[in-house]
Amino acid sequence: MSTTICQVMGFIVSSLGVAGCMVSTAMDMWSTQDLYDNPVTAVFQYQGLWRSCVRQSSGFTECRPYFTILGLPAMFQAVRALMIVGIVLGILGLLVCIFALKCVRIGSMEDSAKANMTLTSGIMFIVAGLCAITGVSVFANMLVTNFWMSTASMYQGMQNIQNRYTFGSALFVGWVAGGLALVGGIMMCLACRGLIPEESRYKAVSYNASGRNISYRTGPYKVGSGYEPETKSRKGAGYEEAARSEDGRRSYPSKYDYV
Repeated sequence: MSTTICQVMGFIVSSLGVAGCMVSTAMDMWSTQDLYDNPVTAVFQYQGLWRSCVRQSSGFTECRPYFTILGLPAMFQAVRALMIVGIVLGILGLLVCIFALKCVRIGSMEDSAKANMTLTSGIMFIVAGLCAITGVSVFANMLVTNFWMSTASMYQGMQNIQNRYTFGSALFVGWVAGGLALVGGIMMCLACRGLIPEESRYKAVSYNASGRNISYRTGPYKVGSGYEPETKSRKGAGYEEAARSEDGRRSYPSKYDYV
């Protein structure tokens, strides 16, 4: 899978996840009344994060918001906070991801800057997905605890009949949305690796001499330039210059010439 396809798919999946988190937070059916022991009822109750609703058999529905937060349980308020944090991080991640897309050119932005922005948006999506999954799971744990406590009290004294609540549709939407945001964030982090420009590990450096080449000779330390004419051949006893023959070949002195 190429880098562009992975990045675009991560953006689409994360967008669906963030949208699902917003829908799940706004839904009212986080907990619904359990009708297992009372299938025929004139009133059906369900609750959300922001209000509780009552639906009558005639089809009339009345919802009442929570006017205060002081009377709500601490875990309930924590679920609210987690969902809001997840939505805010998801929206910020979408804004960053739009400018980090490889198919979108903004001025002279380099690939390294796009890689950093892609990684940042991916981390935001991952954290947003984890916040959504954690918030929905905490609320589900509260429902399970209250359900079994209500069941135990109902079987201990039949006169104390209480309404039991079970999972609503908003919980499943939140779980799926958090999973999509998490998967989209992972795909964005994987796409970041393909956007990093490849650099050579070993960089070759060439050095050019600023002056002329300098040659060194043995003997008395004489310094001469490499551009001097050939040195003259030494003459002495037993040494004679090589004479050229008529056919153009060079003749060298024999050992008898030194006598």
